[in-house]
Amino acid sequence: MAELTSARIDAWLWAVRVFKTRSAATTACRAGHVRLNGDRAKAAALVRPGDEIRVRTGEGDRTVIVQRLLVKRVGAPVAQEAMIDRTPPPLPREERASVGERDRGAGRPTKRDRREIERLRGH
Repeated sequence: MAELTSARIDAWLWAVRVFKTRSAATTACRAGHVRLNGDRAKAAALVRPGDEIRVRTGEGDRTVIVQRLLVKRVGAPVAQEAMIDRTPPPLPREERASVGERDRGAGRPTKRDRREIERLRGH
């Protein structure tokens, strides 16, 4: 079997389990959530070993370096060997911005509540 020299970015992201489906990887590329070496990547962009890929997902931003090319989905241990994960660790719970929560069933904020929220946000 011939050694791969490049692979489509959507197929590679799916193969190393960054996205659950290839169509989800393609959709993320179309939406501009995938960057290849700093530039927005189309789904058909080719990746090579050593390329840096930044992906914005629901869990946060991920940064990975391509180690090995894959085009078929593989097991998790093989997928880990195919990339170097440079994603920074998440902030501790104490340092994350708190999100105001309302009691369940409290309904919409009143005008007074809305003004207090705006004052806290600095608007």
